[in-house]
Parts: sequence; structure tokens; C-alpha cells
Amino acid sequence: MMLGAIEAGGTKFVCAVGDKEGNITDQIQIPTTIPEETISKVIQFFKRYDLPAIGIGSFGPIDINIQSPTYGFITSTPKTAWRDYPFVQMIQEAFEVPVGFNTDVNAAALGEAKLGAAQGLDSCLYITIGTGIGAGAVVQGRLLEGLSHPEMGHILVRRRSDDTYEGRCPYHHDCLEGLAAGPAIEERWGDKGANLINRPEVWDLEGYYIAQALMQYILILSPKKIILGGGVMHQQQVFTAVKNYLKELVNDYVILPDLSDYIVSPGLGDKAGITGSLLLAWDSLSRYEK
Repeated sequence: MMLGAIEAGGTKFVCAVGDKEGNITDQIQIPTTIPEETISKVIQFFKRYDLPAIGIGSFGPIDINIQSPTYGFITSTPKTAWRDYPFVQMIQEAFEVPVGFNTDVNAAALGEAKLGAAQGLDSCLYITIGTGIGAGAVVQGRLLEGLSHPEMGHILVRRRSDDTYEGRCPYHHDCLEGLAAGPAIEERWGDKGANLINRPEVWDLEGYYIAQALMQYILILSPKKIILGGGVMHQQQVFTAVKNYLKELVNDYVILPDLSDYIVSPGLGDKAGITGSLLLAWDSLSRYEK
């Protein structure tokens, strides 16, 4: 059975047709511009197929509370053209099929839990560190949700004493995303991360902030696997800094597993989000058929 999947990111949409095992038969990328332009191209792509369900993993914040009058909306995003956009409703109107809807990082966490680096485990944490920072958690086999979806990229971390950068987040300035996301790296150091490979001080500071966040996530959620994805984590030297600082910060308060197998790259690579979106489609179809 072929399903539709949308990984809606801040810079591009990935649209795919595939099955619940993550096998993709067709895929395209569409630039994220304004909703009317981007969504019309999304619809045009899927119109070529007879799909029973579509899954969406979207940038956020989004409303995932089915009881809410704004369920299915992108809400208070910094991308002003997409603010208060009825994403699910537009896709349902075009195709009249069940639509699964969650954050892009929750979709990626689901993909990694079912088919990736955390396969066989009932809990994991997936964190993407790129243009922004977001995280999704699987707890006892289910995506963690409450009043809304987690926004773990905006936790407050302690500024290192030698860091004078004020932070980039428009809401909190020096939260984790404000200090450690890709745009913060570029603004602090005056160049894109890809051009700073040979500057160890860049990645040491990055590891320091990420390790602080991981300590908090570990103490609160106790995940069985932590998966670090996103463009920043393509710099493998960050992993070393993260692990070293995490050991120092935890200070044996809890027993950490072997970090070489505990903190890892995505098993699905850059396909974690789109694979998870296929699984969201499958879940929505399963609920609809009940």
C-alpha cells in the first residue's frame, strides 16, 4: 500500500510516496516560500497518485490537539506567511483522505524508533540541530505529547563564561536554539558552519551547550537512545565534545550507558523525517479504519 508523506521544513518541503516500511518510490523537494505557492506544488505532486492517507511532519509550533478549534494549524511560527495556516485542512480538502499530523522532529523520532537507530527500543529522543533546534521523544512506544508537542529546543542553558554572544532566538535570545542553532553559529563566528570545520573552538562551544541540554533531557525523560541529527551534527567532532561535556556535567549522578552506542547519528540518515511522516500516514489510516 502506497502512502503519502510531507516533511515540511522551514527551507524546503520533501514530499514522498512510499510504504509503512519506509520504502520510497517517488520523492521531490519544493522550496518553502508562501503557502499558496508551496502547497499548490505539493498538491500537484500527490494528485498523480491514488493515496489512502497522507502524513505530515511539520515545522512549528503547530496545534496537534484534535479537540482544539485550530487543530492542524501552523501557529506562532517566526515564518510570518505561515502563521495560523490551516495545513491539515488544506490537504484534506484537496484529497479527502485521513491526514496524520505532528511536528517534523516528532515524525523523525517515530521513524528512528520504528525503523532506525532506536529500533527495538520503547523509548528514544531525536534532536535536530540545524536552522533551528527541535526534539521529539518516544516514551513507552508512543510519541510524547501533552498540552501540545515538546519544544525542547527552547530550554534555557547556562551561558559559558567566555561566550559574549547574546543569542539569536527572537523569543528568548539565549535559549538553546538561540545559542547553538546553525544561524547562531554563523552570526557568532562570522561564517557558515561548513566553513568553520578547522576551528575546534567553534565545535567545542557547540558541544558544551548541547551537552547541557542532553543532561536535562536524560534526567527528566531517561531515554534509552539519543539520536542527534540536523546539519550541524554533520560535523562529527561535535559528538566528541558533547560526550566529554556530558560526562563532566552529569558527574556520575546517574549511571550513563556507553556513550558511543547511546548518543548516535540517525540510523535513517536524512530520511528520518520523511520515513516518520509515512508512519504518521499509516497511523492515521489505522485510526480511521477503526
